[in-house]
Amino acid sequence: MRKIVFATNNQHKLDEVRAALGEEWTLLTPRDCGITEEIPETSDTLEGNALQKAQYIYSRTGLDCFADDTGLEVEALGGAPGVHSARYATDDHDFAANTALLLRNLEGVVNRRARFRTAIALIMNGVVSMFEGCVSGVITEAPSGEGGFGYDPVFRPDGFDRTFAQMSREEKNAISHRGRAVAELARFLSDDGPQPVAIREVQNGPDNKKIFFSVKMKR
Repeated sequence: MRKIVFATNNQHKLDEVRAALGEEWTLLTPRDCGITEEIPETSDTLEGNALQKAQYIYSRTGLDCFADDTGLEVEALGGAPGVHSARYATDDHDFAANTALLLRNLEGVVNRRARFRTAIALIMNGVVSMFEGCVSGVITEAPSGEGGFGYDPVFRPDGFDRTFAQMSREEKNAISHRGRAVAELARFLSDDGPQPVAIREVQNGPDNKKIFFSVKMKR
């Protein structure tokens, strides 16, 4: 089994990504690597936060790693909560409070179109590759379902009559933003590492090792 660090201690995310990557890969967490402090997320974009977290892990371990950041982007709210999705109502990642605030801000709003978007930054063999997954849908009037996490009880993807929280993990992973981004990551990893076709930026990694950016991939 091949090992790679996933820059999260969120058990829900770990379960989803483990299911998507399969048995070939063993996911290590920051805690497994002795990193117990909170990893900074100070960028104003999902891509920036994902890269910041991956670089934080890489700079301290030198290990192949990846990180994600996800945002719920609501049309009527100008794309909010977006990069602030986890801290929409408070700084405590309180998704019950976040969801309640979202529904209050959408009271009486006809346009409830929204999308979930996930950005993943992978650092492998010193090369950074970016992946993205999106799913569109609507924000429901009230929460429904006990599964999932975060805003799942109020997000109904296009083509379905159920929220993410009413779906099984397998159903959700097959169509979700994170599932789609991780599927791109898994396809990339199955090719035994990145083969960059375009270098667009260089930064320093641990011990002044160079980090090269490969072409950004989207699906």
